[in-house]
Amino acid sequence: MYRKLSDDRLNDMLRAGIDEFAEKGFAGASLANIAKRAGLSVGVIYKYYEEKESFFLECVRYSLNDLNNVLTEVAGKSDSLEESLRSVVKTLIAYSHENRNINRIYNEIASGRGEMSVMLAREIEDISALVYTDLVRKAKESGMCRSDADPALFAFFFDSLFMMLQFSYSCEYYRERLKLYCGEEIFEDDEKMERELMRFLSGALGVTG
Repeated sequence: MYRKLSDDRLNDMLRAGIDEFAEKGFAGASLANIAKRAGLSVGVIYKYYEEKESFFLECVRYSLNDLNNVLTEVAGKSDSLEESLRSVVKTLIAYSHENRNINRIYNEIASGRGEMSVMLAREIEDISALVYTDLVRKAKESGMCRSDADPALFAFFFDSLFMMLQFSYSCEYYRERLKLYCGEEIFEDDEKMERELMRFLSGALGVTG
């Protein structure tokens, strides 16, 4: 009789999937290899997921839900727009160092997978869009940033920069691009990255507190 996997073993399976998809892309990834990485039979994966696409979707959700939850928490910790943005930047830099494959699978989605990308864009970005838009709106209402800022557009611009920041620490093309502009040493100087990005964001918004 089939025995249901524990939560820990299910997480092992999903993490193995994240590593496989990050390294080989959706097309090159193999459920057999994922099962081997997780120390399971491929049949166990099929007990939970009908095909590779549904398993891939679950890996994406698993990998990004935690980051969204963390960002939502840190963005709302302070009444200061500057401190909230700094917390987001610091969290993203640390997360990108520690979770390279999660960002690579994020890039796999962002690079386009037809209808799957359209669906996941809404599912993944809805939370951050609301958080960042609300952050700018509240700062504008309380006089902490420029009065002519459009909360939705500024939130979009910021999130686009944050996405590129994540990819620049994780994906080979974007890592090379960052090295071209800033040199190899930028990957060891998180304080400089945080400081200069904050200077850029604060200047754009006219942050006053």
